Amino acid sequence: MIYLDEAATTPLKRDVLAAMGPYLGPEFGNPSSHHEVGEVALRALDQARADVASALGARAGEITFTSGGTESDNAAVKGIALAAPRGRHVVVSAIEHPAVLESAAFLGRTGFEVTTLGVDHEGRVSPDDLAAVLRDDTTLVSIQLANNEVGTVQEIAGLAALASERGIPFHTDAVQAAGWLDLDVARLGVQALSISGHKLGAPKGVGVLYMGRRTPFEPLIHGGGQESGRRSGTENVAGAVGLAAALRLASGPSDDVVARRDAFIARVESEIGGAELTGHRTHRLPGSASFVFPGTSGESILLDLERRGIVCSSGSACAAGSDEPSHVLTAMGYDREIAQTAVRFTFGRATSDANLAEAANALIAVMSADPAAPV
Repeated sequence: MIYLDEAATTPLKRDVLAAMGPYLGPEFGNPSSHHEVGEVALRALDQARADVASALGARAGEITFTSGGTESDNAAVKGIALAAPRGRHVVVSAIEHPAVLESAAFLGRTGFEVTTLGVDHEGRVSPDDLAAVLRDDTTLVSIQLANNEVGTVQEIAGLAALASERGIPFHTDAVQAAGWLDLDVARLGVQALSISGHKLGAPKGVGVLYMGRRTPFEPLIHGGGQESGRRSGTENVAGAVGLAAALRLASGPSDDVVARRDAFIARVESEIGGAELTGHRTHRLPGSASFVFPGTSGESILLDLERRGIVCSSGSACAAGSDEPSHVLTAMGYDREIAQTAVRFTFGRATSDANLAEAANALIAVMSADPAAPV
């Protein structure tokens, strides 16, 4: 099997599991307990927090461990909006992850006004469009750093600067960008940022919310006051240690991945008539190649590829049970019928040229409906 669905989830890295090992077994203490067993866990949690903060150019006290990207997005969008003293208006883009869009929709049901920014055909938000909708009562802007379906990367620093000029907090969902792009919060200019561990080689069930120390915030989960009062509940120490280790291991140059991606895209476009790349051609994640194939069925392509040992997807893994066309592609101007032909290939640094060549061979065979092609 060749696994090309890392935007959905990544395999747990061996070194990450090794780092977590002690806290899954012998070092089982509760970090809130005031005895040696608990203090061992607390030291590990504090070190993980410091390591994540270092990776983000943040202070340790600005890092909150959560259950994953969905919780981090919910906490940022709802928590900042509900605490903001200045008004009841939030701005999101049309291609955000459902965790952001549904959080904004919740705010809309509770009296907030929600402005949804459109995007161009490559999935990018226009700075002029953002500037035009900012108001004196805007409490939050949330725009993702990189899209999970088409891989488009936004110019977050420029967009965040527009909000900063008006004193408006800016949140970015960096779940897909973690391990690939610069997440220094000062250079990005953001006041809140979300990460999910299982997208970069850590286990499922752990995430991070960076929240600038002066940013108003209302916690969603109340209780014992853990995580500096931002997220009550006994911390997942092993998960936090694993996420910190994965973040360290995932950093590094990605030029070779970009070269593999571009070669794969070029071959698909040259050998499959009608194949259309979705998302921005250059401002995209290194390990992301997504297409539509008009006149076909995306789900049928996926099944045929899996029979040939290639595992990929039609888009987001987070719209559970939905057969609706991608909201990302329809927002980018694709017809519903074409949006339903989407196929997404996402991969990591360990994916080889040979893996992608085999995937391209399989896709070409499927699209040519060659009965002699090996299965």
